[in-house]
Amino acid sequence: MPLTCRAVFVISPDKKLKLQILYPATTGRNFNEVLRVIDSLQLTANYSVATPADWVDGGSCMVVPSLTDEQATQKFPKGFTKMETPSGKGYLRMTPQPNK
Repeated sequence: MPLTCRAVFVISPDKKLKLQILYPATTGRNFNEVLRVIDSLQLTANYSVATPADWVDGGSCMVVPSLTDEQATQKFPKGFTKMETPSGKGYLRMTPQPNK
């Protein structure tokens, strides 16, 4: 039996698909989650950060691993904190949201 489904697509100005959500019609929409993802996409497109799970606007972000500590220090004047990892590598760095 065919069922209706709902789809949400976010397409960037450069015409690339950035988000696709597909769910059954029996499931309610969470518009706050769609807005949160759009905020994250805009933030990560303009700054060298990634947003962690359950991130909210104004929360801490992760510095992308491709930046060295020296580059991160220059790029994020509010500083960053290195998180401990089991491997002991210092690639997981948190910084306050750069545009706030």
